[in-house]
Amino acid sequence: MGKINRKEGDGSKSEQLASALVNSQPIIIVTIQTFPFVLKAIEDSSVLKSRRYAIIADEAHSSQTGSTARQLKEVLISGEIEIDTEKQADDEKPLSSEDMLDNVIAARRSSPNLSYYAFTATPKPKTIELFGRLPNPDLPASKDNLPAAYHVYSMRQAIEESFILDVLKNYTNYKVVYQLKQKLAAADDEVDARRAKIKLNNWVRLHEHNIAQKVKIIIEHFNDNIKGLLGGQAKAMVVTGSRKEAVRYKLAFDNYIAEYGYRNINAMVAFSGEVTFNDNDPDSGALLGEKFTEHNMNIGLKGRDLRKAFDSDDYQVMLVANKFQTGFDQPKLCAMYVDKKLTGVDCVQTLSRLNRTYKGKAESGTFVLDFFNDPQDILEAFQPYYETATLADVSDPDQVFDLYEKLRASQIFLWHEVEQFVEAFYSKNKSNAAISNICKPAVERWQKRYSQAREQAQHAKVMLERTKATGDVVLMTNAENDYKGFRADQDALEIFKKDLGTFTRQYEFMSQIVDYDDKELEKLSLYARNLQPLLRESVDNEDEVDLSNIVMSHYRVSKLHQQDLKLQEGKSEYQLDGGSGAGTATPKDKQEALLSQIIDRLNEVFAGEDFTDKDKVNFMNTIWNKVTENELVVKQFTNNSVDQIMLGGYPNAAEDAMFDAKGTFEDMTMHLLSNPNQFKQFIRLMLDTKLGA
Repeated sequence: MGKINRKEGDGSKSEQLASALVNSQPIIIVTIQTFPFVLKAIEDSSVLKSRRYAIIADEAHSSQTGSTARQLKEVLISGEIEIDTEKQADDEKPLSSEDMLDNVIAARRSSPNLSYYAFTATPKPKTIELFGRLPNPDLPASKDNLPAAYHVYSMRQAIEESFILDVLKNYTNYKVVYQLKQKLAAADDEVDARRAKIKLNNWVRLHEHNIAQKVKIIIEHFNDNIKGLLGGQAKAMVVTGSRKEAVRYKLAFDNYIAEYGYRNINAMVAFSGEVTFNDNDPDSGALLGEKFTEHNMNIGLKGRDLRKAFDSDDYQVMLVANKFQTGFDQPKLCAMYVDKKLTGVDCVQTLSRLNRTYKGKAESGTFVLDFFNDPQDILEAFQPYYETATLADVSDPDQVFDLYEKLRASQIFLWHEVEQFVEAFYSKNKSNAAISNICKPAVERWQKRYSQAREQAQHAKVMLERTKATGDVVLMTNAENDYKGFRADQDALEIFKKDLGTFTRQYEFMSQIVDYDDKELEKLSLYARNLQPLLRESVDNEDEVDLSNIVMSHYRVSKLHQQDLKLQEGKSEYQLDGGSGAGTATPKDKQEALLSQIIDRLNEVFAGEDFTDKDKVNFMNTIWNKVTENELVVKQFTNNSVDQIMLGGYPNAAEDAMFDAKGTFEDMTMHLLSNPNQFKQFIRLMLDTKLGA
């Protein structure tokens, strides 16, 4: 068995892999990303082309369902590529772009000399479709012939047999509430509400006081509950939401440790690249101009790899931003502190860093402190993988053709430009500049249409406001239709950009299952993959959100509940939705609002004057749950605008729900029912919050 691992003087990984293959090394351990680099070496060897290969994919996931997997097949597949290469040698002519397309299409087909064996604890629908076995291999995959795993060793069985630990025991969630205000009474600026909310939330997350309060909880919890476990060798991980947050956490950790003398707790930070702060970041004055990297923030590493250093007695806590959330094996990890939204497979893989066994760890258990997620969301993420995950249906291969036709009909690009691009891409003397120039006409068309649609929509909105002042219903209707039409044009261009990426991903995946054998699809896939990143909407200064006038006036982080989250047993199979909805992208709603109104809205959600924030959130959730038991009202949610919903049966349903909840929330119920204006404000806020209006 050989492991491809670059060392000084050993040559590159690709050279080592090619050598191992030529010398018939029976087992080779390597990352999938290394394979494409040896395509030329293997193409030059007729011996390698005639061999059979078994490809074992550990932690099989989406990287094996895209272009990388196809390139792997290009390296190892026999047949068509070999024939074309021999033709080139005989004719002494370079391969044309058509020949190269034939080779790529051949690499997409199934091959008799390749066998795949994939292992994963968190199979995505695409993974099951690609690697699963068909009950009837003579028929194509369908709802009646669903791909399925050859063998299942479930999470439940692994926990029961003590192969891994249950990481959902000792789960504690926290609630953060805060209030913002403007330092000075300034003129309100009209901004994009979605962008403003994102920036305001990010501003709060980076706020020095916010992170300092969480660091205090983390360090005190680690010192009191974790530090002494496993004979004093226990480790912890803090999962942050961004690289800037990771830097802030590291600075706050070091300050707290120094201030309170915790000399035996040392934290390292793990993130990629370089981090700098700008004027719009809170409390950034002392940090402006300073560049933060893993190297200059982990001065105790002394040249060691982060994994090895973390395994030593020098470090007890690892602060991460995306790095080490998957594929990281540290059995001494006993606690995880989460300050990031976790969903789906990402949630399972992140918390599962804790599930490795170690002497004494089963008795002490693992601990999760979560500042961001709801316990029910965590359970819903884990449930599909607790016993057996199966497909509900398979992807529709015709979606690729539907997207192909939709993209061509847009007239953003012309087909002769696609042909020209493919020719240049496969040219022996291709250059990035030449390829970008071929995409330039389509980029200019998209940007021109987007700019025009945006300007027209803005002008139409001004006219709409003027017609409202006149009270003329006909003028108002015409102006509103104009505004909606121009916004629809803008939305269509945003969706076009999304569809380019969707088409590329869907074709890369589906072509490994379905033999499309279609050069037109191949050409558009190549062109779309390169065009999509070039389509950028220009952002005017008027759309920027200025946060320099914002301050945090109130802040509190509160422990809500410590519990053992219990996954549901008895579900022999949990169905995953197959790939569907390709080409059904919708534009993000850009609701415009005043910045101060957005702040007020956030304050209404997170803080209250008369009632505690926790009680208010629980009250709103309780009322909403009761309202949604009314099927007639729920139907109105899907078929009407928010204003129309407020005129329907929703207010009465909300009032009935409050009476039902009166025993638990008597003061809040009576307060709202005795103040009609506040009642209306509350149910509108609840509607906007729950429906994302």
